[in-house]
Amino acid sequence: MLSIIEGDLSARGLRFAIIVGRFNSFISDRLLAGALDALKRSGCTEDNIEIVRVPGSWEMPVVAQELAKMKRYDAIIALGAVIRGDTPHFDYVAGEMAHGLAELARESGVPVAFGVLTTNNVEQAVDRAGTKGGNKGFDAAMTAIEMANLMRRLRQPSA
Repeated sequence: MLSIIEGDLSARGLRFAIIVGRFNSFISDRLLAGALDALKRSGCTEDNIEIVRVPGSWEMPVVAQELAKMKRYDAIIALGAVIRGDTPHFDYVAGEMAHGLAELARESGVPVAFGVLTTNNVEQAVDRAGTKGGNKGFDAAMTAIEMANLMRRLRQPSA
């Protein structure tokens, strides 16, 4: 018989840390509102959500690492916006931040949902933070819920 293991979208009983970058806060605050909406709609209580604010996206990997070490969270949600400018700064910040978060998830086993926008301009960021592109903070939270449930299932002893 075919066995399928997947996570569901109920956040009841799950704990989440949300890391939010303050840089480009006019975008990251919208992403945070979307993530909180998704978690609450899925049954997560406010007591099971902790928000950690960081200066920007560059600082996210080290904070996510510390949160993962605490072993208090079923998943971590990273939210922010890195918007391309006229210098290569965007490439360094976006690339290292994404690499750091991905490496942390692999090493710690704690899912890290990636809700950091990496866009070419402000208009693209606004579109993805609650207008015509949906809200990527909401999407990241739904991914975190599904992954947290999937990891719980994978860690259960076989019957």
